[in-house]
Amino acid sequence: MTCSSSSAIHPCFDKEARHRYGRIHLPVAPHCNVQCRFCNRNFDCVNESRPGVTSQLLTPDQAIWYLDRAVERVPDLRVVGIAGPGDPFANPRQTMETLRLVRAGHPQMALCVSTNGLAVTEHIPALVDLGVRHLTITVNALSARVAAAIYRWVRDGSRIVHDDEAGACILEHQDAAIRAAHAAGMILKINHVCVPGVNDHESVAIAAHVAEMGADLFNLIPFLPAPGSHFFGRPAADPQAITALRTAAERHLPQMTHCARCRADAIGRIGAGCSSDAQDLLKEAATMSPAPTEDRPYVAVASMEGMLVNLHLGHCQRFLLYAADQDSFNLVAVREAPSPGEPDRWERLADVLHDCSAVVCTDAGGPPQQILRQFGITVHATEGMIDEALELVFSGQEDRLRTPLCSSGKSCGDCRGGGGLCG
Repeated sequence: MTCSSSSAIHPCFDKEARHRYGRIHLPVAPHCNVQCRFCNRNFDCVNESRPGVTSQLLTPDQAIWYLDRAVERVPDLRVVGIAGPGDPFANPRQTMETLRLVRAGHPQMALCVSTNGLAVTEHIPALVDLGVRHLTITVNALSARVAAAIYRWVRDGSRIVHDDEAGACILEHQDAAIRAAHAAGMILKINHVCVPGVNDHESVAIAAHVAEMGADLFNLIPFLPAPGSHFFGRPAADPQAITALRTAAERHLPQMTHCARCRADAIGRIGAGCSSDAQDLLKEAATMSPAPTEDRPYVAVASMEGMLVNLHLGHCQRFLLYAADQDSFNLVAVREAPSPGEPDRWERLADVLHDCSAVVCTDAGGPPQQILRQFGITVHATEGMIDEALELVFSGQEDRLRTPLCSSGKSCGDCRGGGGLCG
């Protein structure tokens, strides 16, 4: 089955293409704006093949470096997708920047995105401008009551909503996204996770509903219990029941029957697995430190008085931003940090430092370092004169930064997690 001639190279949208062409998923979207009761996003399990799983998280710059080398090692790659491990449009900056880099560096590649549909609608014009032809939206319910049974919570802008309000919210956004994608001429696949006793009675009606709005393909995915998820104790879907539902749904839409529940870092042909060589390349990409670029020309510093690096990341109320100018460093801005206790504090800090490639401080906890890194900002722990630290960071010699000492006289790495500045 082929949705259109442009799908002939896409292994998800064309069943025969899976035997000839491969795809690569770039795991640049760590955060999610919903909590599905069947999902447990374990980032570090290389043996699982299911959505929401990846061995590494990449920044956009790391992702394009990885792709540049992956196409040399896997020559049948034809499709670049973003499918998590969270939702691409809970991470719009990383998603759109990655797509722009891929389009500029690999114009021959087909681009696709897989989303829950909650926040994609406003980005559809930009996706079309980038040549993203294929879009997948996961729709798991037709009624707000059933959606509330699937989703523990939904983030609507800055609000977290629950129960029927959450169900109604996501259904409204999904309908708007499907209509907008169809109007924009995108080729649209609907993923549907069928959970026996929860939403299976709506599966066929969902196929009819999305077909009426312009969907092209329906992928009915049998529920499998994911360890650690809310639905883990429920029985897996019965294969015969799934076949019957697909047969009924096919009256409304063509069915995708070769889905392999791809990981967020999948590479190669569907069902082929991920080679150790590809995993090594992914790990190498994830360890790269972003360098200052035209879009991120500054380095932020946590300092009390503007001479020394002498503040912990979490204690810094304002950051000093510096630019390199030949043999000197110029202070170009002073920016207020989000207050402790603010929701999504570190994501907000990433917005504040959006044009910085790095932040220099005396120390930082693991979670903020990981979050900032996903937004393209590397945290460097050091102490001493600001100019000395900036010289090493701007020249790419971060490994020569002085190891900071805490009040005990030990390096912060020796007492991390003990509280105070090192906590």
